[in-house]
Order: sequence, then C-alpha cells, then structure tokens
Amino acid sequence: MSALAAKNQQKSVRDLTQGPPMRLLLGFCLPLLFGNLFQQFYTLMDTMIVGRFLGKIALAGVGCTGSINFLIIGFCMGVCGGFAIPVAQRFGAADASGVRRFFFHALVLSGILSAVVTLIVTLSCRRILTLMNTPADVLDYAHSYLMIIFLGIPVTILYNLLASVIRALGDSRHPVMFLVVASFVNIGLDLLFILVFHMGVVGAALATILSQGFSGVCCLVFILKRMEILHIRAAERRLEGRYIHTLLSMGLPMGLQYSITAIGSVVLQTAVNGLGANAVAAVTAGGRVSMFFCSPFDVMGQAMSTWGGQHVGAKKLGRIREGLIDCIKLGAGYAIVAFLILWFFGRNLASLFLDAGEAAVLDQARLFLIINSAFYFPLALVNIIRFLIQGIGFPTFAILAGVCEMFARVAVAAVLVPLFGFTGACFANPCAWVAADLFLIPAYRYEMGKLKRQLGIE
Repeated sequence: MSALAAKNQQKSVRDLTQGPPMRLLLGFCLPLLFGNLFQQFYTLMDTMIVGRFLGKIALAGVGCTGSINFLIIGFCMGVCGGFAIPVAQRFGAADASGVRRFFFHALVLSGILSAVVTLIVTLSCRRILTLMNTPADVLDYAHSYLMIIFLGIPVTILYNLLASVIRALGDSRHPVMFLVVASFVNIGLDLLFILVFHMGVVGAALATILSQGFSGVCCLVFILKRMEILHIRAAERRLEGRYIHTLLSMGLPMGLQYSITAIGSVVLQTAVNGLGANAVAAVTAGGRVSMFFCSPFDVMGQAMSTWGGQHVGAKKLGRIREGLIDCIKLGAGYAIVAFLILWFFGRNLASLFLDAGEAAVLDQARLFLIINSAFYFPLALVNIIRFLIQGIGFPTFAILAGVCEMFARVAVAAVLVPLFGFTGACFANPCAWVAADLFLIPAYRYEMGKLKRQLGIE
C-alpha cells in the first residue's frame, strides 16, 4: 500500500472515487450544510441584532454593503476555492508530494493576495459607496461596517484557503466543527460589542472578523496536528513556476467569476439604492433569509468541485456524470421544499430583522422571497454544474457564466427597475440564474467531451 493510500485510511481524508455516489455525496454534503447553516445563522444574527437594536437606517447601511462585499470577499473566496482544486486532483492521483507542493504555493500566493487586496479596497472604500449612490442617511453606517470587513480580509482568506484544502482531501466535517464554534463566538461578540460596549455597526463587523479568524486558526491547528499529508517537507518549499501557473489558472478565474457576477449585483444595488431606504431594508431582510435557504445549493457546489477534482485525478469520468445526476436530484427536491416554506412563512422570517410596525417593508421582503424561491431549481443547476466544471479543470467557463449573470442583472437594473420599481428588482437574481444555466448546460457537455479526448477515454 502506498503512503498516500495508508493516509487515506485515516479519518482526516476521504477518497470519493470509491463507493455509491449518492451515499458519498450525502456524507460529504451534510457536514458542509450544517456548517453553512451555522455560518448563515450568525450572519442572520448580525443582521437581526443590527435591525432590532440599531434601527432600520443602520440595517440599510449594513445591507447596502452586500454587493460590494460580495465583489471583494467573493473574489478572495473564489481564488481560495480554485487553489484547492489542484490539491484535490493530486490527491485523486495518489500524488502526496504534489498535494504538499500545491499547498505550499497556495499559502504563498494567498499571503500576497491578502496584502494587495486589503490595501486597494480600504483606500477606495468610501469612494465606491459614493459611486453606488448610497443614500446619504446610511452612508456613514455602510462605510464604517465595510472598512472593518475589508481590514479583516487576511483572516477571511486564511479560513477559506485552509477549509478549502481540507475539503479537497475529502474531509468536510472538521471545517464545519470549527465554523459552528465560531458562530457562537460571533453571536456572543455581537451582543457584547453592540449591547454592552455600544459600538454600533462597527461592533457587528468586528465580531464577524474575529470569529472568522478564530475558525481559521482552528483549521491551521488541525492541519498541523492531524493532517500529515499537508506537512510540507523542506525540499518542497521551493517556488516553481509551473505550480504558480496552475494555481493562478484555477484560482483567478474562480475569483473573477464571483467578482464579475458581483458587478451585476453592484449595478442592481445602485438601482435599489435609488428607490430609498425602505427598499434597501426590504432587500436586506429578504436577502438574508434567502441566503440562509440557499446554503444547500452552495454546499452542493462545493461538493461537486471536490467530486470533479478527485475523479479527474483518478481518471474516472463515468462516475462524474453519476454524481452530477444524483446531486441534481437533491437540488430539485430541496428547491420545492424551500419554495413552499417561503411562500407560507416568508413574511414571518423577514420580521426577524425588522420591527413589526414596518408593514410595507415586510410586504416587500415577502415578495422578494417568493419571486426568488420560485427560481431555486435554476440556482441549484448553476451551482452544481459551474463548480463541477471548475473541479474538472476548466474554470474559464465559470467566468463566462458569471458574465451571463452580470449582464442579466445589469439589464434588470436598466430596464425592469425603472419600469416596475421594487418588483422589477426582485427578478434580478432569477434572470441571472436562468441566463447562467443557458450557458452552463451546453458548456458542461462540451468540456466533458474535451476532457475525454485529453485523457484518451472513449
């Protein structure tokens, strides 16, 4: 038995290329789902505490940062996820040294990325918010919140890189455990900073960054103590161009995919800002609830990225399709359940973030939730197919899918919002998801054919 095969018997790694796909995907997804729900839970708690104790204007201030936050933080998260793909591929190919070399190069590149991005965005934060037509009464709240989030980019990258690498080796359980603990830390710090120290939205942002830093340190300690396959040897600590090229060719397209998608969200948010604080608050409350319900789709995407990476490394392309079909079944079933819940209870869930007297805002938030959840199955396909394409090694197509989403959101902001106001804005996400699917489905078929030819597989 090879050294890597021996390590594979440990609980800290998992080979997804052996066994029934549905069982393996469920085993991989469930811990991730639990962790993502907790992550969304403490995001919801942030919003709930801000909305309940600091008021509608503060809530709108935090909410209107969502698109620009996604533009920057999403880029960082996408790059980290892309850096983990070669690790998964080398693991599937039973190349332990290759796993460690890619991990070392990913650490170095991530350190450079965190320094450069943090410097650029903190210097341009207020300017960006002004260009986005942020309402004057919420601008200071938005700037204070966003500056803290951006200063915490290094710890955000730390957690996302290490968690992505651990998942690439088949372990979706331990990053979740650390995230669960961090969620309670976040809630506790929220209450302390806002209710006791009266730090306002700065306290909410600081609580988020400190808790994420805690989960990142937990991942690092776990790797040092339990994942020997990632313990880099002296001979492997040498920068080589081919590893840098491979990582950048995977990471940058995934990061740009998030950012390009987010550009459309920024344009849309600018249009929503023009509708006033009530519309911004409604989108914020509805968006937070929707993010919670969309967590399973994010998990399915993460699972398919690792699934694709390991199976390409093992040259088992037939199982890639089996996993895709099973994951789509999971996505369809959940999409129906989520729509029914939000149809009947969407207004009640939105009321967690707003005072009961804000009837008009709550009605708008419910409308947002109903329209978005009616298109959750197209969203499931976006995540499942896009991340699978990335995992098998063709991230450029993910960028093009992001371009489709961007143009769809820009079109909604330019046409539907001026014509139909808030109702038009509610159709931005559904239009983006459908546009991406129209590109991704044929792209997947094309890339699988290309991959078979490259590997000489009929």
